[in-house]
Amino acid sequence: MTVAKAIRIERPIRAWHLQEPAVKSDAGPVVDRLGRPLRELRISVTDRCNFRCVYCMPRSVYPRNFTFMKKEQLLDFDEITCAAEAFVALGVNKLRLTGGEPLLRPQLERLVERLAALRTPEGDVIDLAMTTNGSLLARKAVALRDAGLGRLTVSLDAVSDEVFRRMSDADYPVAKVLAGIDAALRVGFAPIKVNMVVKRGVNDGEIVPLARHVREHYGPAVALRFIEYMDVGESNHWKLDEVLPSIDVIALLQRHFSLERVVGARSGTAELWRHVDGCGEVGTISSVTAPFCGDCSRARLSSDGLLYTCLFSSQGANLRACLADEGSRDSSGKAALLQGAIRAAWQRRSDRYSELRASTGALPALRPHAQRVEMHYIGG
Repeated sequence: MTVAKAIRIERPIRAWHLQEPAVKSDAGPVVDRLGRPLRELRISVTDRCNFRCVYCMPRSVYPRNFTFMKKEQLLDFDEITCAAEAFVALGVNKLRLTGGEPLLRPQLERLVERLAALRTPEGDVIDLAMTTNGSLLARKAVALRDAGLGRLTVSLDAVSDEVFRRMSDADYPVAKVLAGIDAALRVGFAPIKVNMVVKRGVNDGEIVPLARHVREHYGPAVALRFIEYMDVGESNHWKLDEVLPSIDVIALLQRHFSLERVVGARSGTAELWRHVDGCGEVGTISSVTAPFCGDCSRARLSSDGLLYTCLFSSQGANLRACLADEGSRDSSGKAALLQGAIRAAWQRRSDRYSELRASTGALPALRPHAQRVEMHYIGG
């Protein structure tokens, strides 16, 4: 499938020139072949989810009897903490827990407590966050806050119960997700980010109602993000004409609200606008029409211990082998082994899938018989 004619590039694509890794030794910062540092790690704690969102885990591919990983296949909390320590030692200062749905992992707050205790080599506190669908948040908010979780992002693709159920394909009311947000705000998670994946013709009619609900009920305590529907994995049968560009989302919002662009400001991958009366902000994440590969400093660890250097990867580096290595039983030896494997994987990295898609007008080719990893496996 070609996409050149339909994609509108909202800002210039950075021209890349492959080069040898800037750092070849075990000393100094870790950068990839395009000069990007390693700063963020997303940790998938489970591949399970209780929703079947149409853009991530469509029920036609993941039916009720789908076989997920067994407990013994998942990294345990000791292994996750050990891996996280190795990443932090190499310069990572942001950790985000994902899934699947991370709150399906029993006693997740125990892992949060351990990760919250990590410090950078300079002694700084780690930015520890989690992305959740909010279904279990009301009952878990207090425990997560007490354990030291710093920030929350809630996925919410509609405020209408009918559309929400259509998007999540689950017998679960949107009111319970909203109750989870309320509970999280009460215990001090503010601001909370709310992410809406916009799929044209499915939930684009919810853009204004959700923005109005957030503005009227939460104000600056909730930051709303609109995300362009992406071609992650192979299961969602992505089509470009189902993408609603961020520029159209903002144009729609400006017909209903007085928004001004926050010039020169970004929050992670989001470009920001704010209500002129101070009642909060909205952001757009334009990974299709304005890809941001040039600034990507994010690695992903799957729940069974594979390191992926891009959301659109087709294979990962096996860190579990390092964690289980019998020749490095002492902690210092295992840490050195892990750090060496992470450094090597990152220094080989040249991923820029979204920029190639936008600049060449075609979906980037994979190796023969290779498939992109699914979102529920490594987190969004």
